[in-house]
Amino acid sequence: MVTLVRTVLGDVPADELGICDAHDHLFLRSPRLPGQELDDPERAAGQLEAFRALGGGTVVQWTPYGMGRRAADLAALSASTGVHVVAATGLHQAAHYAPEVLHRLGRSHPGSPAPVHLPDPALLSDLFVAELTEGIGESGVRAGMIKVAGAFHGVDAHARRTMTAAAEAHHRTGAPIGVHLELGTGALDVLDLLCGELEVAPGRVLLGHLGRCPDMGVQREAGRAGAFLAFDGPSRANHATDWRLPDQLVALAEAGLGGQLLLGGDTTVPETPGMPYLLRRVRPRLEEALGKELLDTVLTANPARAFGFVRG
Repeated sequence: MVTLVRTVLGDVPADELGICDAHDHLFLRSPRLPGQELDDPERAAGQLEAFRALGGGTVVQWTPYGMGRRAADLAALSASTGVHVVAATGLHQAAHYAPEVLHRLGRSHPGSPAPVHLPDPALLSDLFVAELTEGIGESGVRAGMIKVAGAFHGVDAHARRTMTAAAEAHHRTGAPIGVHLELGTGALDVLDLLCGELEVAPGRVLLGHLGRCPDMGVQREAGRAGAFLAFDGPSRANHATDWRLPDQLVALAEAGLGGQLLLGGDTTVPETPGMPYLLRRVRPRLEEALGKELLDTVLTANPARAFGFVRG
């Protein structure tokens, strides 16, 4: 059996990823962030080059459908910088889309007097599978993961439909599912739905933004369930991020969960210091707290397992 990761340039052996930024964005556009788009290929190239200069090998872009992924540019940037890039399919919260996008992904119901605003799981799962197996739009670039999002402290109707579609696409392809946890909340509700009701193996689920709500009890329970625990978004002083991160990771490692930890930069607006910050500033602090061996596992071995597809 060979474990492969689907990058924008094709499948590569998982053990060739190197140091991985497990959750970031080179391109991103949302109505919730007017005037703060990430839409500059030159800036993206600079970020990748700086990341590579610090030893980085792979960046996973969690930007899903309809949010300016620029798949063809991702392939060109990966080829020119030598950094592996993994693209995402999936769907974010409804607030990140214009109404017409959600209408296009919905299905009308007979007798309904109003347009459908909730996406249709069957349409979504087919879309996700197509982007994972055939390519994103006309780019020919295939996604390597599915990105969905929970609601604040729970799973709303939109999230339930997108997660249902993600689970179906996962069962058809084996692709991992990354979950945006709103302000770090709702992790256990997400796992109840995805892994309980929808029967996704917990080791195929990556829970993002856990550091934004530093509830160690929830983090330990999610880890013991078998999910990957992603700590992303360093440098955000309005969240419990950098200053609390070493203590959180040490506690989780001491609980036996070091093999499920992931790290990412989650660059979402131009003012974010970017993915090089993860290695330039965060890595030295974490190496002191965790030790070099465990930190190497978090940055290399864990992402290789989290994003891998198993092939015979």
